[in-house]
Amino acid sequence: MRGSTAIQSVSVIAMIAGTALAGAPRAAKVAAMPQATSTVQPTVMTRFKYSSVAEARHDNYGARGVVHSVARDWNEELLHAIRNDFARPTVHARNLYHIGAAMWDAWSAYDTEPSDQVFHHEKLTAEDVQAAREEAISFAVYRIMKHRFLFSPGFLEINTSIDTLMDEKGYDRNFTSTVGDSPAALGNRIAATIIAMGLNDGSNESGFYANLFYQPVNAPLLPDFAGNPDISDPNRWQPLALQFFKDQNGNPIPTGYPAFLSPEWGDVTPFALNDEDSQVYTRDGHDWTVWSDPGAPPRIGESPESTARYKWGNELVMIWSGQLDPTDGVMIDASPANIGNAQLPEVAEEQDFYQVTAGGDWGVGHDINPTTGLPYEPQIVPRGDYGRILAEFWADGPDSETPPGHWFTILNYVTDHPLHENRFMGEGPIMDQLEYDVKSYLILGGGMHDIAVSSWSVKGYYDYIRPISAIRYMCDQGQCTDPLMPNFNEDGIDLIPGSIELVTAESIMPGERHEHLAGDGTENLGKIAIKAWRGPDYIADEETDVAGVGWILAENWWPYQRPSFVTPPFAGYVSGHSTYSRGAAEIMTLLTGDEYFPGGMGEFFCPQNEFLVF
Repeated sequence: MRGSTAIQSVSVIAMIAGTALAGAPRAAKVAAMPQATSTVQPTVMTRFKYSSVAEARHDNYGARGVVHSVARDWNEELLHAIRNDFARPTVHARNLYHIGAAMWDAWSAYDTEPSDQVFHHEKLTAEDVQAAREEAISFAVYRIMKHRFLFSPGFLEINTSIDTLMDEKGYDRNFTSTVGDSPAALGNRIAATIIAMGLNDGSNESGFYANLFYQPVNAPLLPDFAGNPDISDPNRWQPLALQFFKDQNGNPIPTGYPAFLSPEWGDVTPFALNDEDSQVYTRDGHDWTVWSDPGAPPRIGESPESTARYKWGNELVMIWSGQLDPTDGVMIDASPANIGNAQLPEVAEEQDFYQVTAGGDWGVGHDINPTTGLPYEPQIVPRGDYGRILAEFWADGPDSETPPGHWFTILNYVTDHPLHENRFMGEGPIMDQLEYDVKSYLILGGGMHDIAVSSWSVKGYYDYIRPISAIRYMCDQGQCTDPLMPNFNEDGIDLIPGSIELVTAESIMPGERHEHLAGDGTENLGKIAIKAWRGPDYIADEETDVAGVGWILAENWWPYQRPSFVTPPFAGYVSGHSTYSRGAAEIMTLLTGDEYFPGGMGEFFCPQNEFLVF
């Protein structure tokens, strides 16, 4: 399914040359770039617990002997705040952009060369330009964070942390005046400008980002109960009702199930998107602004081709769920020699792009490390470990900085690397750390914001179903493979021996694969059984137990996630993770002038028995 399973490319970069921002923000260059080949290589073991590298850096500035700029210090504070806030990738992409813009506006206020500012247009002079820039940046970011995180569940933690940073830098955080030419006053003015703008940018910040008109068409799914009996439209998004709900950052939501996050985000003022990139459609009596429209996703019942693509995409999810078994004996090479370097498919090529049975895609890997000139060393690991690590690494789970913030931790990892040089776009003189960080944060933040505006505009308008709802719905209908077999329905699932099967009198015999699925007597005969990750019901002790993979009734299928979260509260099309990740990888490729991590490889260590949680 394009979007929910295929990588989408929506990449934006503001071209900053030297010290000048080339063009006004809305006119900055928008580009769809060729595929980046950067890879993150986990060190894969067997059982892990989530541990955020970025969080550790917040507690230990200057990791690896790197002297961080004031911009980096405040970026770490922002990431720390995001981890302690509600998991709102759209809202936090906007925060990352606005605070990156605040840093740029403060930095460029003291630039003697012509430079375009984003929100606050003002030029000043100072005897010590570096000190003035650092102070103005600090006051601007401090004031914006005070405002933006005032109602965060982690406000006390956030507030204490940013107060401490101001104190450590020797700034008077009680200075709130916007009058005068001091760097502190300038910073306060920049913050006031951005705060005022943010109250009128279409985000409904003053209304706590609540939806203004969106309403779901489907009744909630109760995942603790079998099947999906109450869904009315299997092509539209469905909320989830849980005994309790925790968002991706671990915050409990007492209402039982969350609203669709940011379906109207297409109305938010973007950074560098051009008006011609948008279209306005009407649905359910409301106008929807859609940016970079990729077209409709496949819908069941719309046409034979569309139905087949709908089923194939969700069946792929089920089959790959069954590959999360570290004991199945399947080993893979998880090094860059085997993974990555894949050209994006056209829609007609989607089913060739993914290796359904083996896992992975048609990427051919990389012959040599371009830095060392040597082949990459193989890293042979259980496929089930690698798949689970990828799922949890990109799930941006509890205490995470959400996907857009996650890419800032990757950017910071790159700039900390001893082989990295602060050459803008890989060319020209080496910049001082503050200049490089300020420009990098504006570019990546602006890109993440435009990606949020684009991808969530698509999510809101197409209002597409997520796999847990679709899989349970189709399996409730039955099988569509053979009209002469039991439980046939054209809207049912395809039978795939070894992965998706009917429960039969033979398969529930003693010692057979479905014996445990018989139920009382023969009540489950004819139901759909799938070999998949078994879900939270098979975890008695979260500290020691692993659900594992086995045959379950499809009506009880769960995605590989926490039972208190299950699946993100927004539509499945287009993929936010894919757009954020593809766009960020392209931006970092342009920013650094290199599609590889410094040294030719990035590493993310997953200690055995300390990383995995689900």
